[in-house]
Amino acid sequence: MNQQFFSTCPRGLEALLMAELQGIGAKNISPTDGGVSFMGDIAVCYQANLHSRIATRILWQVARGKYLTEDDLYQAAYKLNWPNWFDVKHDFMVKVTGVKCPLKSLEFATLRIKDAVCDKFRQAVGSRPYIDTKTPAVRIHAYLTAEEYIYYVDTSGDSLHQRGNRKASIEAPLRENLAAGILKLSGWQVGQPLLDPMCGSGTFLLEAAMMALNIAPGLKRNFGFEKLKNFESDTWKKIKNEALKKVKPTTFQKLYGSDLDLRAVRVAKQNLQEAGLLEAVQLAHVDVLEAAPPAESGVLVTNPPYGVRIGEDADLAAFYPKLGEALKRKFAGWNTYFLTNDLRMPKLMRLSPSKKTPLFNGPLECRLFEIKMVAGSNRKDKPNE
Repeated sequence: MNQQFFSTCPRGLEALLMAELQGIGAKNISPTDGGVSFMGDIAVCYQANLHSRIATRILWQVARGKYLTEDDLYQAAYKLNWPNWFDVKHDFMVKVTGVKCPLKSLEFATLRIKDAVCDKFRQAVGSRPYIDTKTPAVRIHAYLTAEEYIYYVDTSGDSLHQRGNRKASIEAPLRENLAAGILKLSGWQVGQPLLDPMCGSGTFLLEAAMMALNIAPGLKRNFGFEKLKNFESDTWKKIKNEALKKVKPTTFQKLYGSDLDLRAVRVAKQNLQEAGLLEAVQLAHVDVLEAAPPAESGVLVTNPPYGVRIGEDADLAAFYPKLGEALKRKFAGWNTYFLTNDLRMPKLMRLSPSKKTPLFNGPLECRLFEIKMVAGSNRKDKPNE
């Protein structure tokens, strides 16, 4: 039976998420800012959780209607048969988000919805589930607009960007689903050389290796839907086994990473090793300004430090022109992609981006700059430009 779902994703990647959902047979796909709604059966829900590299969460819609007050939200939540969906032994949490919501306090709205769920359990089974806001077995999401509420049960559990791979990170790591989206936006194809010369904890390399070896991003983790009463374990086993069969053996995939910070290289190595992907990647401890292209052409993609790892604005202003020179000198024939929230970057590198895609790394508004290194053609040598 088809159900209504909503998948959240990093803002700016909605079109990529739509393409993924189409690929797994979702219907009535419709994008909005920061997510995509779709219809499908339970198998489509499981596939989306297992296979989507872009989604953050897959939410199952259980109710929708109009409200005026917190009491309306309570009544609407109380009407729902929560004990049909999860067991009283599972602790839960409620998360409320509002857009143009007229209520004075979202905290109070959250409390009322929580009360309604607990009261429903008491009425149905004589006891109530506990609340756990850190690691709940079940997550309930409420989305409030100016006059409408939508209630969802989360089928993902932990956010889908958590692949169950990366144990260690250095400051401000890049979210895995954003990294996967950037790889897709760059047009990089499996088999093509890929270099991240400021690889940090190795997120781009991990995501590229999983794509190259056909590893579904959710193969190593558990999901929220496994705790729900409508969980179809046979359907899930079948979907997971199909995905396992498609995994290719780990061999070198022309993926290259390096970093000036030896600790970053060690962390990237550790993460790749724990994911069983170390053989797919070649890592080196090299300053980006000294890095040599590993092939005549390819894709360079990186998330340069925003004054976090190198230093403050002045240091970066001195670093960018040197980086631009190094690229012009050595990387002709490469397409380069930089995710940064420092909008001065291309200008200071004296290079003209062919594309500037707005993306969000968490709450941070960034740009993905595409700079095609064609010998001698994108110099910005006029000093006043």
